[in-house]
Amino acid sequence: MDYTNIVIFIILAFSLGAIMIMYREKIPPRLRRGMALIAVAFILFAFFLIVYSFLNPGSS
Repeated sequence: MDYTNIVIFIILAFSLGAIMIMYREKIPPRLRRGMALIAVAFILFAFFLIVYSFLNPGSS
């Protein structure tokens, strides 16, 4: 199995979370909550993908 897309998604999800934390003062209040929820959902899915890839190492 090719993990390239999964690795790119994980990097982007954590980068989005970091950007949301670093620039939380500059994001307009109307967008802040929605973007934070999306970032949390992406990060949770990235953690799921990490755990899933560790539990299925021989399926490549």
